[in-house]
Amino acid sequence: MTDKHKMFLLLILSIVMAGLFIGYGLTADNYQYFLSRRIPKVLAMIIAGFAIGIASFCFQTITNNRILTPGIMGFDSLYLLIQVLVVSLFGGLSVMMTHAVINFSISVILMMAFSFILFLLYFRYSASNIISLLLLGVIFGQLFQSGSSFLTMLMDPDEFANVQASMFASFNNIHVELVYWTLPVLILVSAWLFNIHRTLDVYLLDQDNATSLGVDIQRTTRTVLLLSSVLIAIATALIGPIMFFGLLITNLTREWLKTYQHKYLLTVCGLMSVATLLTGQWVIEKAFGFETTLSVVINFAGGIYFLFLLLRSKVV
Repeated sequence: MTDKHKMFLLLILSIVMAGLFIGYGLTADNYQYFLSRRIPKVLAMIIAGFAIGIASFCFQTITNNRILTPGIMGFDSLYLLIQVLVVSLFGGLSVMMTHAVINFSISVILMMAFSFILFLLYFRYSASNIISLLLLGVIFGQLFQSGSSFLTMLMDPDEFANVQASMFASFNNIHVELVYWTLPVLILVSAWLFNIHRTLDVYLLDQDNATSLGVDIQRTTRTVLLLSSVLIAIATALIGPIMFFGLLITNLTREWLKTYQHKYLLTVCGLMSVATLLTGQWVIEKAFGFETTLSVVINFAGGIYFLFLLLRSKVV
């Protein structure tokens, strides 16, 4: 089976699962209500899947490491800290917490501000390397996590219930406004990353060879990091944190496609993310009856796969 055939297969699977999600159980009496809830839900999974998949794959390319994802920069921990701070300062019933658009805007703006400040300050020093930046991200992530843990211990139990919903990814309470606001941003940023797929191909030769072939390593690295942070910020603020999803999808894509061309890798990674989310959420709803959440299953499977990758000497 060629790469194009595999891509087409994933596209068909994604379309079938999306159609199944939207059309299952519709009748002439209930279609208006169910469509108003199911279409934003499916679009949210498509947006989150493409955003996490593409951002994680590009991030691994520029870091030349298959066990790293943008989550190492502390975005998940920062998102949770933002939610805890909003509840601590303004209350769980404040407009900043209950109004979906305002809460989403605050989360995205603060996460983007953090990434821009971190990257711009870092790239002022030409002697810096990507490993130092990743270590800095790990430190900030632990700082954010410790801050949110400390504040939740001081929080009233009733207020903590408002924060608890933000700790796990959820597709059941997606707001239509957020979906249609984020869709143009996803298309624009994804198109930008696809446009530099040839440059990302050269990155696989290592930075020295890429530089000798005319690639501006610092500029390309900065661009990919900033665009990846935009996608991860949008996906996290839209559905919540999914820790190991990017790691799982990117490595499954590499196992399935034996190619170096990012025009195929990015497309298949995005489609595989969408197909996985749609299929997984369908199984959670129909087979398990909402007894668990998709993010818990993904984190469990991703954690096991992460340990498996660590034990394989060729990826560490």
